[in-house]
Amino acid sequence: MKIIFAGTPQFAANALAALLDKHQIAAVLTQPDRRSGRGMQLTASPVKQLALQHGLKVLQPTTLKTTETQKEIAQLEADVMVVAAYGLILPKRVLEIPRYGCLNIHASLLPRWRGAAPIQRAILAGDGETGITIMQMDEGLDTGDMLLRLACPITQADTATSLHDKLADLGANSILEALELLEGQRLTALKQDDAAATYAAKLQKGEGEINWALDAQQIERAVRAFNPFPVCYANFNDTVVKIWQAKLSPQEGEPGVVLAVDKQGITVACGKQALCLETLQRPGSKAQPAAQFLQAISVKVGDRFS
Repeated sequence: MKIIFAGTPQFAANALAALLDKHQIAAVLTQPDRRSGRGMQLTASPVKQLALQHGLKVLQPTTLKTTETQKEIAQLEADVMVVAAYGLILPKRVLEIPRYGCLNIHASLLPRWRGAAPIQRAILAGDGETGITIMQMDEGLDTGDMLLRLACPITQADTATSLHDKLADLGANSILEALELLEGQRLTALKQDDAAATYAAKLQKGEGEINWALDAQQIERAVRAFNPFPVCYANFNDTVVKIWQAKLSPQEGEPGVVLAVDKQGITVACGKQALCLETLQRPGSKAQPAAQFLQAISVKVGDRFS
């Protein structure tokens, strides 16, 4: 099939890589280059980097609402547009340009977790599984008909990073399967149950601040969900400490108070049970195992995190 691919981050690049061997890529749409890193250098998206490696045509409009951009897309005469974490709104006119419309690779089992951060919200909520939904895009926010759904378990060790990587691979395989079914006219559209929908709001940096009055399980989920962004953090003696890894502890005590300190971690009481902080990061340093962290910052039983 002749495809226009629209995507920006690594999640999307995985799907593009899978499509390269099976289909004709007429062009790639991706977000404009952004400044990043300490030197704030203009950096191409993972999708653009992959596209350029394969000599593909790359389009980087700031909006898809202009007549000029829509005409350029129409001239590609694509069978379908595949969209994955693109980052721009597709107006109705663009949705109608390809022969088979636009298919979205969404990282949840719709209608659960529509929106910007489905991976993190699924971990935070304690869901036992998530997955990939291939969806026929419409003008709503992840409201289109479902064409294919493949599940993926969420383990107790999964962080947003590890689950992202699993879903990126599953998404790549899913779109290949969906396109094969589409070519054979064997895809069945299923409407979403709007009453069962949940919203995965965009992550905010302030969400990482730990409230020790919460149950330890809730905080532990947040540590995994917010790794690598925004990363959970707490204050200790006027120092902001980031928490990258933690595990549950059955101990009880006053929320925020240190109950135990050893090479394995720093155990802090929560509203219910406690959390053993295993990997921490102090300002100006990299994330470290608790044993190394304690060589730089003294923490003793009875001290308090806030």
